Amino acid sequence: MDIGLFVTLALAVLVIVVIVKTAVVVPQQSAYIIESLGKYSRTLAAGFHILIPFMERVAYRHTLKEQAIDVEEQICITSDNVQVGVDGVLYLQVMDARNASYGIGDYLFAISQLAQTTLRSEIGKIELDKTFEERSHINLRVVEELDQASNPWGVKVLRYEIKNINPPSDVITAMEKQMRAEREKRATVLESEGVRDAKINEAEGEKQRVIKESEAAKQQQINEAEGEAAAILAVAVATAEGLTKVAAALNAEGGDKAMQLRVAEDYLEQFGNLAKVGNTLIVPANLSDLSGMVAAATNVLAAARPNQPSV
Repeated sequence: MDIGLFVTLALAVLVIVVIVKTAVVVPQQSAYIIESLGKYSRTLAAGFHILIPFMERVAYRHTLKEQAIDVEEQICITSDNVQVGVDGVLYLQVMDARNASYGIGDYLFAISQLAQTTLRSEIGKIELDKTFEERSHINLRVVEELDQASNPWGVKVLRYEIKNINPPSDVITAMEKQMRAEREKRATVLESEGVRDAKINEAEGEKQRVIKESEAAKQQQINEAEGEAAAILAVAVATAEGLTKVAAALNAEGGDKAMQLRVAEDYLEQFGNLAKVGNTLIVPANLSDLSGMVAAATNVLAAARPNQPSV
């Protein structure tokens, strides 16, 4: 009885062990590689699976999630023979669990080493000053090389990012001096350009002032000329109108007598003014000039009125 109980317990333990060994639960985003008698059998996806006892076993376990690998810092030499320490982060994902298991022994180690060698090659193509500017280009080149090499391994390289670029301390000091000199140079250039622009603006302002003054003087002269022309025209028009009225008055009855009287009065008035100017007075030798002047004026009037006899 005791032996039977012991055998029963042993069989129960054996069944439990067999179930534990043959029942497999695959987590989400994972893949298990099953080998049957040492040979690849199948790939298990997420879920519950039963294996054949003592014949099948889980040989490899792979996560299908995106993985981040820290690429250790290494010394790279630039094209201008400067040593810099560069490290980075590599992002990859297993796309084919079977190739990742049998295509290479350790794909993580292989890709990490390949990333370092590719990075050294790319850094060696550029100068130190451009390493900081060409980080995106370097990252892209590393991803292209790694993705092409890791394709047979069933691994997809998604991204590569350079974390730090560490030049030697003396090189950093020299770069700081260079940057300071560049900033001082830019400041000097900007100051000189500001002085130049200020002088240009002043010259342009002086030019505009001279142009405005000349235009104002020109307009003033035009206005004055137009004013003088208008004044002359007005005087001429007034004179013509006066002469017209005088002619009309002379043509009227008694106009010639009034004209003779007016000429005589003006003659006497001007002759009297001559006596007021100085102590010396020159008397015309022929005082009959007054009658001659009146006669001349009468002849002019007669010429204006040809139908009437002269006085």
